[in-house]
Amino acid sequence: MLVFLDDSGDPGFRLDKGSTKYFIIAMVIFDDDLEAEKTAIAIKELRRELKWPDYREFRFYKSSRDIRLRFLEKIKHFNFRIRALVVDKSIIRSDELRANKDKFYAYFIKEVLKHSGLTIKDAKVKIDGSGDRIFRRNFLSYLRRELNDGERTIMKHCKMEDSKTNVLIQFADMAAGAINRSYSDKNDAKEYKSIIAKRIEDEWSFK
Repeated sequence: MLVFLDDSGDPGFRLDKGSTKYFIIAMVIFDDDLEAEKTAIAIKELRRELKWPDYREFRFYKSSRDIRLRFLEKIKHFNFRIRALVVDKSIIRSDELRANKDKFYAYFIKEVLKHSGLTIKDAKVKIDGSGDRIFRRNFLSYLRRELNDGERTIMKHCKMEDSKTNVLIQFADMAAGAINRSYSDKNDAKEYKSIIAKRIEDEWSFK
């Protein structure tokens, strides 16, 4: 099982100063390695069709409407599932989560992996990762401690990767962006998510 994870929105709480109201984490899950490879090839082929250089990323909020639609139409026929966590930051009362962006990020990634209806197990997880080495090491240790016990192993292996080198993490960004957009009041709010709606296994609003 392969899981590719990215987020949309920001962990800030200055909602009246430009922070996003919603923070979305999306997981793109493949139960078959070959299907993941086929999807990655299709994304790379799209990049060639667009005459983009190999280093250029697909990022939802940096893409035009046409690019978003072409990307989602390209991948929708492959066999994957999406699980997403939607965090309305206006209801978060924890001082620790509100004050510490690293803890906010780590907590909600743990939540989306843990509360999967037992559909994620022994997974190889790849997360869009930046930040210093100490944060990365502490973050991965936290996930292993919280997700794996003697009875169940949710995460067999976890690695933080630069999304520039992994088109399936870019896919997770596009999925997270499409879901985030659906909570907006923009004219195209529902357009993108509708393309992949049949692949969304769960969209959990955190309470």
